Amino acid sequence: MSRVPDYAHNLSLKMSQVMDRICVSEKIVMKRRISGLLRESLFAFNHKLRDKDLNVFLFGSQIEGTTTPGLQPDVDCIISIKNYNVIQDLSAWQNGKVNLLMIQNENVSPGYCLLQALRGDAPLPQEVEVDDNFYRDRMGRLLLKNTMFDGLHDAVRNGPAHSFQGVPGLEDSDFVAALPCDLRPVQAQHWFNQHGEEHWPTSGMIQYCSNTRCFVVGVGKTGIANEKFEWRISTSFAERFLMFTLNITQIRCYVLMKMILKTFIKQRFPNSISSFMCKTVLLHCISDTRSDAWKENTLFTCLSFCLLRLYDCVQNEYCPHFFITQNNLMSGRFTPETKPLILKNLRYVIENNRRALLGIECDYFGSFLQSSLNGIEIYIPTHYMPTFIAWDILKNSALAISIEVKVLLRDVNNLSPRLAMQKLLKFISNHYFQNFIFENRKAYRLLSRYLFSTLGSILASLNINQQDNLAFKKALSCMSLGLDTDVASGKLKLASMFYCTGDNVRTELILKNIEECYDLSAVEPMCGCYFFKYAQPREKFYRLCYESIKECALLKDITASCVCFIKCERNCCPLELQHEMFRSKQENIAYRNEYEYWMDMAVVDSLPYLYFMQYKTYSRLGRQDDKQKALSNIARTIDVEPNLGHRETALNLLGQCMEQENNVENAFKCYARSHQIRGRYNWAKIHICKLLNKLINN
Repeated sequence: MSRVPDYAHNLSLKMSQVMDRICVSEKIVMKRRISGLLRESLFAFNHKLRDKDLNVFLFGSQIEGTTTPGLQPDVDCIISIKNYNVIQDLSAWQNGKVNLLMIQNENVSPGYCLLQALRGDAPLPQEVEVDDNFYRDRMGRLLLKNTMFDGLHDAVRNGPAHSFQGVPGLEDSDFVAALPCDLRPVQAQHWFNQHGEEHWPTSGMIQYCSNTRCFVVGVGKTGIANEKFEWRISTSFAERFLMFTLNITQIRCYVLMKMILKTFIKQRFPNSISSFMCKTVLLHCISDTRSDAWKENTLFTCLSFCLLRLYDCVQNEYCPHFFITQNNLMSGRFTPETKPLILKNLRYVIENNRRALLGIECDYFGSFLQSSLNGIEIYIPTHYMPTFIAWDILKNSALAISIEVKVLLRDVNNLSPRLAMQKLLKFISNHYFQNFIFENRKAYRLLSRYLFSTLGSILASLNINQQDNLAFKKALSCMSLGLDTDVASGKLKLASMFYCTGDNVRTELILKNIEECYDLSAVEPMCGCYFFKYAQPREKFYRLCYESIKECALLKDITASCVCFIKCERNCCPLELQHEMFRSKQENIAYRNEYEYWMDMAVVDSLPYLYFMQYKTYSRLGRQDDKQKALSNIARTIDVEPNLGHRETALNLLGQCMEQENNVENAFKCYARSHQIRGRYNWAKIHICKLLNKLINN
């Protein structure tokens, strides 16, 4: 990096400017990381509460913040099976777990291992064959096959990953099933034992990495005899930590490498150079240089240095893993036919660097850079605006919360009220809270609010006709802890409870408070029940998403989750909405996918439900003008709000209001429109039949 062209300084600044404009900025990177860690904590919280024998961790460019819209990243998830204990020494054997001994010798590829089965009652080799997932080798050892996770439901296999698309509340995701290993791998001991100096990685970083867990994932070295039995050692936690320590210039350099890869290499040679190789090359380059060499005005020089290093790696077919240096990531990666062509493309990029940069099609980088160099104002499409990206990040967090709440409620939906309360109390007990690590406590606070709201509603529903003041006070206390879930949903459940107890005055007060807090110019509905494409949000919502980095406060102030009632809350749910709990008949359940469990609950968007509750309350109070205004607001919301997740339910509620107004024609239109939106699992069919029967009999 010693010889720097005269134009490099100005070009670097222009490149940095363009990267900032397409949202590879410190603020957006930080937002992506906060959101990713929150979602990871939500998964951890949910699985712990439900006593699931697995953990889910997020890795890759989304949580690192090293992505752009044009790179189209998936969410990389590692599913760690907790009941397994992968050990490197028999002294780490644990009773009650499936213990597997890592075998790493000269017959095993570097960066990989074999897993030998051990007995469950003693740290000794397993002699008896367990099942078809094990294979006895020539030495008599029972080895675990790396194909044991094949056949995951609705997944497409891609190396060790299983790809899921259209999962509610999540972007398209690559899930990698893995087994945990709490000890650092023997093959990486040399890296962990090095003494960090002042430059990157420092001794503190090395110490932190040495304490992170690793995984083994089910994929072997391609083309070898042991391919079905080798397991790849993954140091994803250590890699993620190091990526979190990079400055914005280093992150931009990595993103540019991926853009160049996509423009000049991937189209013709899709399985040649991977993003992980680019990341590894970047880490080696940072390790070999001084930290102060990576500045905004040296971006071009740093990128050139990384590309030269990548070229050498391809030419020598040698790219050592950053932690396990014996593992050559490029071994056997290129054919004699493709290697010269790949080198030719890389050489073109290196020798014609400025022209190559202008030729980057990904994210319009080349066009934007040309405009910037010519002094022309850059026009950025909407989906590259920082405000849009910030909205998308917040939306993903809100949808993750929505779906995790419903997963928890699914487990209690068909229980008796008392059993449901016991399970919810177990979920939100102090014992669970105290056992969470610090990062997961934010997720605990977010989800527990929804659970408190449901717990209070069940308690009130159970005692609604028993005039039990003590139980009612307890219910009110629980529901008060769930008022700050978001702008409206927790308060709407409280209003429903008062409405169903006949307390119209307090119902009206709560509804009025919700309406005052629900800023129609800023608040966006959020529903993670099923996958649908969100329309462009409000301008004020955009701005607030970008300006604030306090994600939890944003979720509380400018998002409105759908309101959800499970069956044992029935007495605190208006009769018109109770029908939705029974929309799915037994014979139709077979047609549902595994993510449609919310159909056994009554779920409605907050805003139309607010107006529906106003209509019902004002009807009781005899305030005709307010009642008609609420009715008009329901109809207007259904027509103009683009992001309603349960529009058909809102139409069913509006239809029943129309029936109560003796407006049969419009009631029928509401039900017909509802049925058109969702033909199966919709109570609108029953409403239509009842309406026709009523008309015929009259």
